Amino acid sequence: MAKIMRAVEMEKCIGCYSCMLACARQVHGSLSLERSGIQIFTRGGLTAGFEAVVCLACKPAPCVEACPTEAFQQRKEGGVRYNYESCIRCGACGEACPVDAIIMDREKEEPVVCYHCGHCVPFCPHDCLAMREGAEGKRWEGDES
Repeated sequence: MAKIMRAVEMEKCIGCYSCMLACARQVHGSLSLERSGIQIFTRGGLTAGFEAVVCLACKPAPCVEACPTEAFQQRKEGGVRYNYESCIRCGACGEACPVDAIIMDREKEEPVVCYHCGHCVPFCPHDCLAMREGAEGKRWEGDES
């Protein structure tokens, strides 16, 4: 079974944004943190810690269901594949995401989402991220249906 990326130990995150930069550079070909499929945010100051906003690998994915051109395709193991040529940049995918994990890039006017490729994982100096087995049959982690 293919793996999906999870933010597993965010209490150890120091907000260095190395994972975001790795994703933007290696996956999306940019040096802009806005082109990262994973977003790191403070919970309200340095003492409150950080949280990761990343695709939950929903099955079925609401972004796939909302896409009018089938630019988003469901991955068997959860998450999505994105076809740039099919996308009309309407933003329906981002509006459908239950955790706001799809960002509309203002420069290229296209959606940016985590593909669960794992390129970000080795760049985290504190092992906050990990590749895990997909949750077969679950809409998102924690969903028992």
